[in-house]
Amino acid sequence: MEPVLIMGGSGQAGAGAAAVLRRWHPELPLTLAGRDLDRARKVADGLGAATAVTIDLRRDDLGLPEDGKYSAVVAAVWDSHLNGLRYAQGHGLPYLSISNGLVDLAPEVFAVAQRASAPVLLASHSFAGLAVLAALDAARRFERIDTIRITLILDELDAGGPAAVADLDRLMAATSAGLVRRDGVFAWVDGEEARVEVATEDGVVLPGQTIAIPDVPSVALATGAPNVRFDFAVGESAGRRGGGPASVEVRIDLEGTGPGGTPLGVSRRLAHPEGQRPLTALGIALGVERLLGEPVAPGVHAPEALLDPVLAVERMVDAGTVLTDT
Repeated sequence: MEPVLIMGGSGQAGAGAAAVLRRWHPELPLTLAGRDLDRARKVADGLGAATAVTIDLRRDDLGLPEDGKYSAVVAAVWDSHLNGLRYAQGHGLPYLSISNGLVDLAPEVFAVAQRASAPVLLASHSFAGLAVLAALDAARRFERIDTIRITLILDELDAGGPAAVADLDRLMAATSAGLVRRDGVFAWVDGEEARVEVATEDGVVLPGQTIAIPDVPSVALATGAPNVRFDFAVGESAGRRGGGPASVEVRIDLEGTGPGGTPLGVSRRLAHPEGQRPLTALGIALGVERLLGEPVAPGVHAPEALLDPVLAVERMVDAGTVLTDT
């Protein structure tokens, strides 16, 4: 097999995903692409069966050698000019991206609509789709779902590397409004309506806000839930408050009816003691593994359309995620 090209392969998300793929598939060749060749080489050398190259996101050919051959392209960094996507399309390669917010997914979608020459996995969800998959796994016990609320608490010291911080600033600047589904209608909320309070697992309340994120339409349309929202807060995590490293928390609240129409409510909590990086890396790796597995049709795909929620949750627990349902 040809190597998987990971753009941003020496950054936190890219290097983390490469490490996960190496554990799962020791023989899978990887090419880590970045602006700093020495840094990429250092990461590649630590992985084994990996090489490093420099890329230029402003160039149609990414500045890659003309004879370069790859099995897939992963944008673990913002594909600012969409040249990574265009490169994958031009070579008929599966493509995965993680850094576009809901309001700036349109160029990616139109690029694929115009040229559906390869499968494109749009995974700009939280943790590259893992929160959505965890929600769908919990939703299996429902006959009908009326409401889903996903809450993510990110430690202020766990925003990621420089590229991730820039992405977060860019996405938050794109819109202050959040997207919700209310009574079956997708709607924008802003101002006081978007402000919420979020409780951490140890009971501390943080100010938060409802945000526009692909998780909302993914969860809403996959479950049919007429009421969906995603709330986000940044502050000191329970892990760091307890004297450990920065942790990350997700709470998924579902309400509806179970078998026989009986009222049912489930609260699922996910926490990782090492923060968001292991989960984002895992989400990317799951997507890459699927794109390299059974054939995937050309066109746009969402994580929930390709990945098995049960398998995703199993992999999350294996990776150190603490999962509790009440």
